[in-house]
Amino acid sequence: MKRFDSGTLIPGSTWHAQAETEAEVVRRAVENMKNLNGETEVRPDMIERIKERIFDVDDGAKTRH
Repeated sequence: MKRFDSGTLIPGSTWHAQAETEAEVVRRAVENMKNLNGETEVRPDMIERIKERIFDVDDGAKTRH
């Protein structure tokens, strides 16, 4: 399982995405940025910054990529 916590990128944000694959986590994070934050365009560098902050979730343990 993979997870992204938006607070690691946007201070004070508590939203997170969790899914089986990194691609799905990124898709959910981008969708959230567009729908909830009003972003009209998500730049490639923002996607890379999201990917850098995705970690594995295994039995409550966090392992950074």
